[in-house]
Amino acid sequence: MTRAVVWLLLLSLFSLGAQAQWLQRSADIMGTRVVIQLWSESVGAGEVAIEAVLEELRRIDRAMSPFCPDSELSRVNRQAAQGAVVISDELYGVLARAQQISELSDGAFDITFASVGHRYDYRRGIRPSEQQLEQLLPMIDYRYLVLTPDPPRLAFARPGVRIDLGGIAKGYAVDRGIAILQQHGIEHALLSAGGDSRFLGDRRGRPWRVGVRDPDDKAGIRALLPLSNTALSTSGNYERFFIQDGERYHHILNPRSGRSVKGLRSVSVLGAEAITTDALSTALFVLGRQAAMALVERLPGIEAVLVDTEGRLHFSSGLGQAGQSAAVALD
Repeated sequence: MTRAVVWLLLLSLFSLGAQAQWLQRSADIMGTRVVIQLWSESVGAGEVAIEAVLEELRRIDRAMSPFCPDSELSRVNRQAAQGAVVISDELYGVLARAQQISELSDGAFDITFASVGHRYDYRRGIRPSEQQLEQLLPMIDYRYLVLTPDPPRLAFARPGVRIDLGGIAKGYAVDRGIAILQQHGIEHALLSAGGDSRFLGDRRGRPWRVGVRDPDDKAGIRALLPLSNTALSTSGNYERFFIQDGERYHHILNPRSGRSVKGLRSVSVLGAEAITTDALSTALFVLGRQAAMALVERLPGIEAVLVDTEGRLHFSSGLGQAGQSAAVALD
């Protein structure tokens, strides 16, 4: 082999090594911070994959945002009380999964909470009056959603019903993003949208080490979870809230009362799909510690970490067993 050929070979190997690297991008989409981190053998191919994911999340936001008057969700909220509205296969699938979680949790997860939820303004510290709660509570019931297939349609069984996908749409979007990364040949990645994340593969031979946040300390970590090929969703009362007359009003509402749930500070759920862990994290928060853990223990492939109002950690049984992600409490 000539010296020139050896030099060219070394240059080629150096170029490949320089291109194979971890890439990271963040963007504000769906009302939250989206973070993508992935390993790619080619910087260019990795950037293309990242952009494809971000565009998919923007598309989902345009379809499912309650704040965009032209979104499919907004159209449904305007029209479904007058009769069945034809909806996309995509929205039908998300609504069907929401209904499944509602039934599984006996209504603890209920996207019709928006019938009351839209009266809260957490930025300005506004909550519904007692009279408004009394008037609007009868509109909260997931059984008022009448879903029919072929073609997919949705109708509201009574006037005044309103839906919001804030407890499931980001999880769905994360799942779609991971699917796109896989289509681009990515094998190691993290995609998070606010409290909803999925981990594709591992960190090239090491697990992803993910912290369960201390609800009272934004920089504090209460537990570490070594993860790979899983979804993780966290719901907590410390992100969107205001305090009025000594009481904390946060965005996780009990569908039966229309009021902020008490008893837990955060719930983190692990499972195969973010659409499921997203909805379950809300459902478990509403159910409370004992009922939440009882439900988790009945669900195959689901684990959870709960932080109660005293700051105590509660782990589902699978997190400490062999073959499962071993959670490490940091006290």
